[in-house]
Amino acid sequence: MSACVPTRTTDSPHAERVHRPHSPPRAPHRRFRVAGADVSASIAVFLIALPLSLGIALATGAPLQAGLVAAAVGGLVAGRLGGSPLQVSGPAAGLTVVTADLIHRYGWRTTCAITVLAGLVQLGLGCLRVARSALAVSPAIVHGMLAGIGVTIAVAQMHIVLGGSPQSAVLDNLRSLPAQLADLHPAAVAVSALTLILLLLWPRLPGRMGRLLRKVPAALVAVTGATATAVFAGLTQPRVELPSWSSHALAGLPEGPMLGLVAAVLTVTLVCSVQSLLGAVAVDKLIAARPGLPAQVSRSDLDRELLGQGATNMVSGALGGLPVAGVAVRSAANVQAGAVSRNSTMLHGVLVVVAALLMVPVLELIPLASLAALVMAVGIQMVSLHHIRTVTRHREVPVYAVTTLGVVFLGVLEGVTLGIAVAVAVSMHRLARTRITHDEKEGVHHVHVRGQLTFLAVPRLSRALHHVPHGSCVVVELDGSFMDHAAYETLQDWQRTHTAQGGSVELTGRRAGTGTDAGSGTGSGGEGVVPATFTVQTVVPVNGAADNPLAGCRCRPWTPWRNHQCDSPPPAAPHGGRAAEHQAGPPKEPSGAEPGGRTGPALAQAAESAVASGPARSAAVSAPTEPTTHTEPVQQAEQTDTTETSESTGPRERAESTGATSAAGAGPSGRQLVRGISAFQRNTAPLVRGELARLAREGQQPSQLFLTCADSRLVTSMITSSGPGDLFVVRNVGNLVPPPGEESRDDSVAAAIEYAVDVLKVRSITVCGHSGCGAMQALFDAEPGGAQTPLKRWLRHGLPSLERMADPGRPWARLAGRTAADAVEQLCLTNVVEQLDHLRAYTSVARALGAGELELHGMYFHVGEAQAYLLSEAGEGKGEVFDHVGVADLSA
Repeated sequence: MSACVPTRTTDSPHAERVHRPHSPPRAPHRRFRVAGADVSASIAVFLIALPLSLGIALATGAPLQAGLVAAAVGGLVAGRLGGSPLQVSGPAAGLTVVTADLIHRYGWRTTCAITVLAGLVQLGLGCLRVARSALAVSPAIVHGMLAGIGVTIAVAQMHIVLGGSPQSAVLDNLRSLPAQLADLHPAAVAVSALTLILLLLWPRLPGRMGRLLRKVPAALVAVTGATATAVFAGLTQPRVELPSWSSHALAGLPEGPMLGLVAAVLTVTLVCSVQSLLGAVAVDKLIAARPGLPAQVSRSDLDRELLGQGATNMVSGALGGLPVAGVAVRSAANVQAGAVSRNSTMLHGVLVVVAALLMVPVLELIPLASLAALVMAVGIQMVSLHHIRTVTRHREVPVYAVTTLGVVFLGVLEGVTLGIAVAVAVSMHRLARTRITHDEKEGVHHVHVRGQLTFLAVPRLSRALHHVPHGSCVVVELDGSFMDHAAYETLQDWQRTHTAQGGSVELTGRRAGTGTDAGSGTGSGGEGVVPATFTVQTVVPVNGAADNPLAGCRCRPWTPWRNHQCDSPPPAAPHGGRAAEHQAGPPKEPSGAEPGGRTGPALAQAAESAVASGPARSAAVSAPTEPTTHTEPVQQAEQTDTTETSESTGPRERAESTGATSAAGAGPSGRQLVRGISAFQRNTAPLVRGELARLAREGQQPSQLFLTCADSRLVTSMITSSGPGDLFVVRNVGNLVPPPGEESRDDSVAAAIEYAVDVLKVRSITVCGHSGCGAMQALFDAEPGGAQTPLKRWLRHGLPSLERMADPGRPWARLAGRTAADAVEQLCLTNVVEQLDHLRAYTSVARALGAGELELHGMYFHVGEAQAYLLSEAGEGKGEVFDHVGVADLSA
């Protein structure tokens, strides 16, 4: 028995490893691991950061080592403590003008002390959790500030590019520029020109080899090429000088007037904070555009980011480095290089430290003219044409221009202050400025209100309404987005009075919303503030709402994806009928069926349920706070609405509406057709009439042939954000392209391809398949033999897709990140690839492809996810891959 007794006692040194039965398991020992994607991304960012850090230090007049210190500290400290995991911090071009001015005024050691104090202020703001308030600054002010800084940088570095030295002020640099142009230094100009040429041409290298070479940063290639040329050619010119680290200047006590120092600290704090926070938001957009990454990387914590930037500036200033902020160029490169965690940012800081300690002899070969050309190019890029177009579209050019000029001629803080003042003035002007016009056309009086309708505009509104004769037909067009309570009551009281005197009133706007009904107390907008752009229920004829195709329609203009359900409901069925089914909810889909992809009896049942649920759904849209589940109360409410609005019907509208009704017939589909056309004529036609008139004069010039399925759920203009004249669309069952030369009774697809390629000269052809395709389902389920119906004869062009999918020698097409959900979706993907092969067999397409005048694209649209996928070129021959198309950030 003693042999069975355990020999391990409680005094054994291994007893502590025994796990208690009900205690939580011990956390496993975690080893520090760095993903390979982070390593490659850190190298890419380091190669960009090294020349830019030296160039920015040169532009500010600081010791060149200060740029390396700021880059290293930005990578290590901000990368570890910041709230944006993939944002890269370092010396930023947006701080160049501020830092240069501080060094000129107070010297380098005091500038370092100002950087430390600015970091301390950032820490305080982060503790107060006010980071979100920085986003309230108008983008026009931020873009104007960056543009002004870019102009200042470009003008100053122009002197170094030409072989001279810049002045401290922009005006001085502009005055001395003619003399500098007369006294050129050929060596500096040659090195600078070579740097700019490489910067410009490297990202545009063509071909497959160019695609591989473009992975090397253009900034590194430009500086390396210029340096190698200068060394081998023996050009004599100023080069980088890195003194010994033992003589590196650290921060000292601030010296200077107190008010000036306070203003300097606030300026550095403002520029660093705003640029870092806006950069973090831009990085979030870039992350969202990368499929699969949002689940791994958390969104930016702006308050933590502000704390991290504050700690970074304190450390950088104390060690004698430049002020630090989030940098857009390096951050975008970090995301695009595939970084998945903050380790990439920290590793880039480690690489900068290694380079600063071990690569000094190599760095001292770099000509200063090459760095100046690099920074000048960065400054020019800060004056973004995209930003200018954006502020022009939003009518904020005065804010942008004043901010830019203020930064250039007065300074960053002064320019930003002027920009804020102008932005506030513009906002007040827009709020108070309201244009009210009154004219008469064909016996109908039109009162057009442009702008926000507030109490300030009530006197002018009352004056315009007073000039309208009693008993006349009036159309009040409201073109704005805001109406306060005073204006609302004025308009409502006048409408009630005018209607009581025998007149008719129609209120129109760009989008549907709240109406001021004569019989209501306040309208659905409630008291106080209501939307200013709305449309009252459209006029109805005298003989009742039943004959009017427009009655009861609450659908907004141009919203086909909301499924207009405005027809009258069928009679309520007794127990167990369709009404009971609707109250219990729509029928559930069978297992394995995709939403929107049902066929056969399930589709018919769903269609009947959708018709039954139409009025209730429409009522829910118009009154979301009071959901309705029964059909009879909804029908009564619609009759009440139409009865009330009939009081405001004028003779002209009655005649037009009655004529439209009799022309369309009394059927539900006829009413829906007339209703849609009327909504287009009233709301959409005035907005597109000018563009359509131009297209009518010039003819169609589409850039794409879009070949897709006839499925009603595919709205090509919505998916591709296209307008009139952009797409030449061919739709058929199954988005099929019959092979050329095959016997067919229908040559319409071949004719459309020939016309688009040879006559219209389209530049691309897209074959778009979609999820839940009924044609692919029918093709998959088809049995050999049987009667040859027109549908079966047409679907024979899809048989090659079935054979392609069944071929074991060919890998299946797949979606990025996942395989097909079922065999039908796999057939939909394979069909797109097969139809592209059919296209290449056409003579006109092959000729255009050979001449480089045409591109072919494969596309797959998942209806249930509202997500588009594009066929990747890299997948050819190895299994085609449809890549996820995300939301790209165009401003980063």
